[in-house]
Amino acid sequence: MSSSSSSSSSTSGEILVVPKIAQGHLFPCIEICKLLLSRNYSITLLVDSDITSSIPSSLLRSPLFHFQLTKDIHGWYLQRDPGVTTRPICAIIDHIINKTTHHIFSEFSIPTVVFITSGACWAAVQHAIWVVRPGDMKPGDVRTLPGLPEDMVLKYSDLKQRRHWMKMGPPHKQKEGPRGGGGGPPRGLPFPGEPAPWVEEVESAAAILINTCDDLERPFLDYVANLTRKPVWGVGPLLPDQYWESSDSLLLRVQDQEIRPNKESNYTEDQVIEWLDQQPRGSVVYVSFGSEVGPTTEEFPELTKALEELTGSNSFIWVIQTKSDYFPNGLDGKVGKKGLIIHGWAPQLLILSHPSTGGFVSHCGWNSTVEAVVRGVPLLAWPIRGDQYYNAMLVVNHLKVGAMVSEKYPADVVNKDDILGGMQRVLKDNEIRRQSEILGAKFEQGFPASSLASLDAFSDFIKHKAAP
Repeated sequence: MSSSSSSSSSTSGEILVVPKIAQGHLFPCIEICKLLLSRNYSITLLVDSDITSSIPSSLLRSPLFHFQLTKDIHGWYLQRDPGVTTRPICAIIDHIINKTTHHIFSEFSIPTVVFITSGACWAAVQHAIWVVRPGDMKPGDVRTLPGLPEDMVLKYSDLKQRRHWMKMGPPHKQKEGPRGGGGGPPRGLPFPGEPAPWVEEVESAAAILINTCDDLERPFLDYVANLTRKPVWGVGPLLPDQYWESSDSLLLRVQDQEIRPNKESNYTEDQVIEWLDQQPRGSVVYVSFGSEVGPTTEEFPELTKALEELTGSNSFIWVIQTKSDYFPNGLDGKVGKKGLIIHGWAPQLLILSHPSTGGFVSHCGWNSTVEAVVRGVPLLAWPIRGDQYYNAMLVVNHLKVGAMVSEKYPADVVNKDDILGGMQRVLKDNEIRRQSEILGAKFEQGFPASSLASLDAFSDFIKHKAAP
């Protein structure tokens, strides 16, 4: 499938976007495409597999949006429509994509811009830990991270991240995106104290865009800018349009259906909302670990027992992916109407926007984290891999809108008492709830003004960069 680009003479110019084909990366790329389209840029999305089912129909209908399926960017660019005489003004590339892609665009004198789809804290802390060389830390040690806020200290337990295949088998393979010249597979996730690969990945880039904003991560944006000596802009959080426009469940329902059509589930959105409407305000714990990771086989039964005991005072929604090997046999019968166990896809935007939702047990993937923070929902952080640990540090240590699932985590297996105590804390801790409400209120007026200003600054910068 392909679509040739229209002439850039009637637009602000053409921008190429190269995403990583994974849910947590693709959705922010789609949202940034929308924002750039609103600034009259022509957008060409370069992918190596047909992902049209994941792209909102409103985007596909735009005359300025073009979807290009290719496994060879170099060859595709050489064979572009001869009627297109102007060069793209830049290529926005997911930071996970192999450096070979940057070299291809450099060959054609197209400036590259790195897009970090996670937050700035992840990037900053990953590098700062490497700087302090934590290899000699011992149990109980705490180390400051120079250049970062004082509350972002490194504890010995922070070094004990789990291997990300600990779920229930090997991780699901993810596509990297179109390549164009070899270069090997993307590198694995570094462990604390190892060099941060993103630092090398941004070396040839003209600028960096990050899926965050000043209200969430200003100190970490500054750290990345000071380290790289490049323009760095927070242009997020990149959530669906209607998430910013209204918390009304009907509007969000339309948006959920557009973004994630044809997702299998044992409950409809209407049934989920009807169930939530019957619960007291702030009483429901929402449990979801996303589509790619989860607790260990030892921890799933502990979670089941904790949720069963929770129903003595509260209710819960637990989302279990259809590909999971775990099934909480008999739990639904024990908890009755106090629990909603969803197998498959759940309307997360709707659930987090509902006033009955009082806490979110999350793996702290970046998209899930900001969706909760924007709605003022406290988090019980249960990170599984990679950036999730640093997102959890941001939530618990810096923003103070959540708690860790266990003080011993991730060194020890999480047990029922850890989980139950954590859930009760995020539901009842007055300071966590107050901080969550204060931070959530900053987003009540919609998409952050600082991010709109950053997009304008980026637009001015890249036009100047591309000028002959």
